[in-house]
Amino acid sequence: MCSCVRSSRALSPVLLPRLLLPQTGYKLAGRGLWTSPHCMAVSVDSQLLPLPSQARVVICGGGIMGTSVAFHLAKLGWTDIVLLEQGRLGAGTTRLCAGIVSVAKPISIECQMANYSNSLYLQLEEETGIKTGYVNTGSLCLAQNQDRFLSLKRLASRLKVMGISCNIIKPKEVAKLHPLVNIHDLVGALHLPADAVVSPPDVNHALAVAAAGRGVQILERTTVQQVLVEKGQVTAVETDRGSIECEYFVNCAGQWAYELGQASETKVSVPLHGCEHFYLLTKPLQEPLPPSTPVVMDMDGRLYARPWQGGLLSGGFEKNPKPIFTEGRNQLEIQNMQEDWDHFEPMLSALLRRMPSLESAEIHQLVNCPESFTPDMRCLMGETPGISGYYVLAGMNSSGLSFAGGAGKYLAEWMTYGYPTANVWPLDIKRFGNLQSSRTFLRHRVMEVMPLLYELKVPRWDFQTGRQLRTSPLYDRLDTQGARWMEKHGFERPKYFVPPGKDLLSLDQSKTFYKPDWFDIVGEEVKCCKEAVCVIDMSSFTKFELTSTKDQALDLLQHLCANDLDVPVGHIVHTGMLNERGGYENDCSVARLSKNSFFIVSPTDQQVHCWSWIKKHMPNDPDLHLEDVSWKYTALNLIGPRAMDVLAELSYVSMTPDHFPSMFCKEMSVGYANGIRVMSMTHTGEPGFMLYMPIEYALHVYNEVMSVGQKYGIRNSGYYALRSLRIEKFFAFWGQDLDAFTTPLECGREFRVKFDKDTDFLGREALLQQRQDGPSRRFVMLVLEDHDTELDLWPWWGEPIYRNGQLAGTTTSSAYSYTLERHVCLGFVSPPPGPEGLPTPITPDFINRGDYEVDIAGQRYPAKAKLYPFSSLFAQQKRRKEDMELSNLQAK
Repeated sequence: MCSCVRSSRALSPVLLPRLLLPQTGYKLAGRGLWTSPHCMAVSVDSQLLPLPSQARVVICGGGIMGTSVAFHLAKLGWTDIVLLEQGRLGAGTTRLCAGIVSVAKPISIECQMANYSNSLYLQLEEETGIKTGYVNTGSLCLAQNQDRFLSLKRLASRLKVMGISCNIIKPKEVAKLHPLVNIHDLVGALHLPADAVVSPPDVNHALAVAAAGRGVQILERTTVQQVLVEKGQVTAVETDRGSIECEYFVNCAGQWAYELGQASETKVSVPLHGCEHFYLLTKPLQEPLPPSTPVVMDMDGRLYARPWQGGLLSGGFEKNPKPIFTEGRNQLEIQNMQEDWDHFEPMLSALLRRMPSLESAEIHQLVNCPESFTPDMRCLMGETPGISGYYVLAGMNSSGLSFAGGAGKYLAEWMTYGYPTANVWPLDIKRFGNLQSSRTFLRHRVMEVMPLLYELKVPRWDFQTGRQLRTSPLYDRLDTQGARWMEKHGFERPKYFVPPGKDLLSLDQSKTFYKPDWFDIVGEEVKCCKEAVCVIDMSSFTKFELTSTKDQALDLLQHLCANDLDVPVGHIVHTGMLNERGGYENDCSVARLSKNSFFIVSPTDQQVHCWSWIKKHMPNDPDLHLEDVSWKYTALNLIGPRAMDVLAELSYVSMTPDHFPSMFCKEMSVGYANGIRVMSMTHTGEPGFMLYMPIEYALHVYNEVMSVGQKYGIRNSGYYALRSLRIEKFFAFWGQDLDAFTTPLECGREFRVKFDKDTDFLGREALLQQRQDGPSRRFVMLVLEDHDTELDLWPWWGEPIYRNGQLAGTTTSSAYSYTLERHVCLGFVSPPPGPEGLPTPITPDFINRGDYEVDIAGQRYPAKAKLYPFSSLFAQQKRRKEDMELSNLQAK
């Protein structure tokens, strides 16, 4: 090992009271950190191997993501796979990874990926004969306060739904499981017995060997320079050794994924940014730690610790991270960066508080390695918008080892079948657009994201950086009137409005799992929506115009949409855009403006996804045109029984249902402004109108509406009120209640599926089959009983649903209903599987005759179940309902 002498400042006794620093250590060289005897014997020096002229798929990146994708593609029967690595396999961030595989993740899809990875790594040694260093240690997530303890209880409930073993334990039990942990300030912990540690380079090596054994060609020291695209399709990859023609390209370049995307002929947005990440290695302790000692995650102390060669490996996520730029890919292989003991000191102090006996331990090394982080703490995966065949898997937010197996599996399925076998929308790269590719935005955001990995995240928290990126023309006006803001897809949206005299600061800092401080404020806004009139700025909604010279626009929409779009001009149709499995790719409202012109309104975060979905199915016809007009229009939602009075005064036109029926669109004057698209819908089920106006008219129309509305009790309102209204009306929300695996038959929307229309729409065959077999799950409303809003924990989403004491499903969204004075949860329930584990068709008796409970952090509350009231599925009769009172577009 190489000598690595510490500076005298790093030896400061003030900094490290009794922790002994060695005079020699080692620098990471080769596989260094992990004492693996293996060299990457999968390929010889690439300069001796000819570069293939063509392949079916080229994967860039020989870290654990790239080898996992290659392995899983080969396992699914793909041939002609080439994996390229600019340095040596596993010599990037994978080599410096801490080696922890844990299912303690914030969202369910990440838990699923980590759980699969754990199983895969356990099996790899048997398949390849390569030791991966797999040790089933289990892990302990510690709680220093009640709020953290509640968050762990919520996580435990969610993990049990997935069949993952976990236990909430007391501090004394923590001491029994881990001899070094100081338990004096703990209130409890979550024990995950199946968690493990591995040697990351060896897992990477095993995946590469397994892939090579299935025919994958692996070339080291070959740098991808750019990806060539023709007519929106990947055609070739240029390297420093020549070109490879291919149909598919997978960007698994890790730290370099952003630069590789920007370097391509057609730029690809891969929004991630690097930060320095530190962890400490000790020499073996006086009483060496057994390899099976549990991993410790002390999130309140911002640190983690795992056994390492008789000693300890401990790192964390500090409050003041150090972002790094990675332009130029000047490091072919990631090296240990400069030590910074001053920066690491808070985490070291936290470690000594948690494990005081370590004061006498001898330090082996402080490792500083880069990690890449994304704007929302979730990884990036999937096919990029606008380029067919270009896939990305990157941005692991320091959980690459936990995610690699599952992420590689889902991406391989995506490429093979056109979709993964689980709902990965929270990770889909199409949740971002080019607007999140600014280097300044990414640098500022990741400085917030990295500390948030271990920060306590209560419901309704918002990012503080990267704000005011997209705003309505009304932003300043609303802000001065007390608007509190949330952000969605970069767009500022009002949550609620703080009345004069309220303490603005305390409301901004209100964080709780219980009744929030904004409860009464939102209640007043809801009351106004029901009794008078409220105005909500909903400019963030995605808005497209689809036009053609003849019937091309109608033909395309008829193919994409389950509902019938061949309606008279001026009518609005609420419809799902389904995939071939009958699942929702989009849930939108479509207004027919003229014979060959349609106005499509979709959820805010659908801007990139919906655009890609429509473009993917558009014929190459110069007379058919799709335009994103989201930026052109400000949208005001007027909700309430007096909305028609306000608009009637401003337009001198009768707005009564007789003259302006529900789900209808007219262009009219509002005040002095002409050409305003007025739609008789509100997305809540309450009476009212949506006004879509060119942005230059926004201030004028808003001022006129507020001025005339004074006599009718008008007030501003926000999305929290909208959420309460739509949930108590049983309206589903795309991205939370509806997803690519949810069909209209499962959520009571069969009346919006026109099986008998002339066009054979996407998903029709799948829905006909499901109608014949009967759906195996149903969307239900659960009204909580014996639940004290003031004192009990609130449901938010993801809570287990029990029927007659047996797990039956999970909630997908919830809100307090100010009308019912109860909490309302929406979610899906299923009967137990039948023989051989096959799904069982669900019946109305199963739903109506069950006794239901909703599990909130381990405590069950009784609930009454209600089916979607407009459904006719169980009546076995065909009842077409007009979309008069409904529009369940997203309003979070």
